[in-house]
Amino acid sequence: MSIWNGEITTELLNDLNKDTLGEFFEINFTEVGADYLKATMPVINKTKQPFGLLHGGASVALAETIGSVASWCCINRDLFIGVGIEINANHLTSVTEGMVTAICSPIKVKGKLHIWEIKIMDEQHQLCCISRFTCMIIPKKDSK
Repeated sequence: MSIWNGEITTELLNDLNKDTLGEFFEINFTEVGADYLKATMPVINKTKQPFGLLHGGASVALAETIGSVASWCCINRDLFIGVGIEINANHLTSVTEGMVTAICSPIKVKGKLHIWEIKIMDEQHQLCCISRFTCMIIPKKDSK
């Protein structure tokens, strides 16, 4: 049974990235499972730090993007939005090229707080970053 509210497709999710940091970093949603999302991001100059490694901030941006979108997929989007309130990340191995893939899975997705685990892996399926993201669900009118 799916945790998503309504039909969620990769096309729908990729449309959310238009004109955002997600589009700038070339984040691409590639898979929607019953209780997880997958997205990729290239390791290219704009996602690297000055020493040629994937920037930790880019990994965190990938994690927060996929976590925020996952919360958006779970809620009544006419009435609510999700806003990130906390994120942490452990950078485990460096990546210098290729593509990284993030897999976002729920830890808790009920009520006003959603907590997600995001694992980011390199092309050899080696875990390079693990993150936990907390999203608060608020009424749309309170977002201004």
